[in-house]
Amino acid sequence: MIVVVVHKLGSPTSVKMLADASGKWNFNLIFSSVNQALSTAISPSPTLHSDSHRPFTSITMLKSGLARTLRASGLARPTAARRAFQPIRSNLAPALGARFASGVGDGKIHQVIGAVVDVKFDTDALPPILNALETENAGQKLILEVAQHLGENVVRTIAMDGTEGLVRGRSATDTGSPIMIPVGPGTLGRIMNVTGHPIDERGPIKHTQKKPIHADAPEFVEQSTSAEVLITGIKVVDLLAPYARGGKIGLFGGAGVGKTVFIQELINNIAKAHGGFSVFTGVGERTREGNDLYHEMQETQVINLDGESKVALVFGQMNEPPGARARVALTGLTVAEYFRDEEGQDVLLFIDNIFRFTQAGSEVSALLGRIPSAVGYQPTLAVDMGLMQERITTTQKGSITSVQAVYVPADDLTDPAPATTFAHLDATTVLSRGISELGIYPAVDPLDSKSRMLDPRVVGQDHYDTASRVQQMLQEYKSLQDIIAILGMDELSEADKLTVERARKLQRFLSQPFTVAQVFTGIEGKLVDLKDTIRSFKAIMNGEGDDLPEGAFYMVGDIDSARQKGEKILADLEKN
Repeated sequence: MIVVVVHKLGSPTSVKMLADASGKWNFNLIFSSVNQALSTAISPSPTLHSDSHRPFTSITMLKSGLARTLRASGLARPTAARRAFQPIRSNLAPALGARFASGVGDGKIHQVIGAVVDVKFDTDALPPILNALETENAGQKLILEVAQHLGENVVRTIAMDGTEGLVRGRSATDTGSPIMIPVGPGTLGRIMNVTGHPIDERGPIKHTQKKPIHADAPEFVEQSTSAEVLITGIKVVDLLAPYARGGKIGLFGGAGVGKTVFIQELINNIAKAHGGFSVFTGVGERTREGNDLYHEMQETQVINLDGESKVALVFGQMNEPPGARARVALTGLTVAEYFRDEEGQDVLLFIDNIFRFTQAGSEVSALLGRIPSAVGYQPTLAVDMGLMQERITTTQKGSITSVQAVYVPADDLTDPAPATTFAHLDATTVLSRGISELGIYPAVDPLDSKSRMLDPRVVGQDHYDTASRVQQMLQEYKSLQDIIAILGMDELSEADKLTVERARKLQRFLSQPFTVAQVFTGIEGKLVDLKDTIRSFKAIMNGEGDDLPEGAFYMVGDIDSARQKGEKILADLEKN
């Protein structure tokens, strides 16, 4: 009788062959033949292209090698040897097949350096770049994203969460795909992190579908080539710096100038006017600000815990490792892509702050040992930014319009981070502290805010001429302010006095009551149609409001509302 025991396939193999006492077998021949069969079985075949077939082929080759061994040693007559081998094949094959069915199996953590984790696999089959690996740290699931193949079956990964407490030798499993996150209506009103895990303590996110955060931009044939304006219902934006449907808008503004309220009103108006949803992505945001935003959205009913919400939130806070901050923008974009592609929605995607996305990419690049480029940024800065920005576009089904808060380091517009971002922007909306100090909200600077959509071929000649006249009148008023401050209004000509008077009314008319601020101001919010906006500004510049006081134009919707308010003010003055 012969018993063959194979301890491990694909590594130095131990084969024990036992004979009965009466046999005179050539053990040297047996061992040399078995070793040859094993080396043939575990060596990669040049004709095989799929790693998933290798284990079964290896076992078949091992069996044929053993058969040759038995024939060479005169042991082919007994069938017991063949029957003894059958259990080995039937036991090994299903286990190996199951291992290679999903991903490439398990590896071991080889090295941990901060957010960088090296994982070593036993075979040459390695998980592809951008695949997600799963391991466990302190009882919690930790996701690692493959970034580099180092050789010696080692892959270098970036951790999506803290690695404190992670040790060498711990198992890491290839998931067989990139990071997958839940998408769909169940994400509305919820907060998730970069891996799609809910962080609002309201239980699992209800979903029927998951999508990978890495995807290609829509093909040329899928994209819409027509330039369309996205009507926001905010007068100053729609008239002077209109947003492109599927475009990218840079939002510039410091603390306390109404940036959060402006964002909330956009979310509310998009839901009302277009029935669309919004996704807010906090990239490197302060945890306190994210918490404040969440509760403010509940107060203004943008998020309704008991009903339908209009926005999904994705946060990668400032305390998160660079891997999470570098990928959380893609998570938010993936949620938005579902509503665009599957439900045909016009989606509004907010990214606050796009600079943190670049900053996190720079940190990851340094951790991976890449040679830095200008000012210490990653050499792949333009590619990283382009891969994300090109996914934000209009297709035949729907659109994603992105509003991105932009931080400019040291107010240097030539810094590579903001300079790379500017190349992708279609419009800029600048919130001015000087205008907010006048009590005019939204505090959008009408002279600094620009849009490539303000073109007569896109918006029409009437819209373009009206916007140009408004900007010209406001610019003239700005140049006269120094003279007024020194000499007073009396020194101006009659034409200049009329310009100043109308410009001040225009300036106040650029203010607008917001629906989301109604609980604080007590003034009903107004969503103004573009036609009414153009008609109202033309009327003011043509002198139709010259008989009304300046206060009549403050916090109203259209010219009709201003006239009603003005008549009421004049009536109250007559009574007194």
